[in-house]
Amino acid sequence: MDEEVNEEVRLTAWVRGRVQGVGFRWFTRANALEIGGLTGFALNLGDGRVQVVAEGSRENCHRLLEWLRSADTPGQVTGVTEIWDTPRGGYGGFAIR
Repeated sequence: MDEEVNEEVRLTAWVRGRVQGVGFRWFTRANALEIGGLTGFALNLGDGRVQVVAEGSRENCHRLLEWLRSADTPGQVTGVTEIWDTPRGGYGGFAIR
């Protein structure tokens, strides 16, 4: 189990609801940095969703996903869709785009 928890993964999540104009990307970045060991970005999409891409250990990506689905986020999240993949790398940190 330990190997699976520490496995490096790529999480891509699409967050629906009132998540633009409420500091959602900034708080997502702050949370990713607090969790630690995550790189990626948060991006506002034209349809009102926020796309979050995070690469790091499976455990830390799950922690970020749990936060995205929690009541602690700014605005109002009505749903989160995610996919898991292998990391592609190339991120210097966690950016707001």
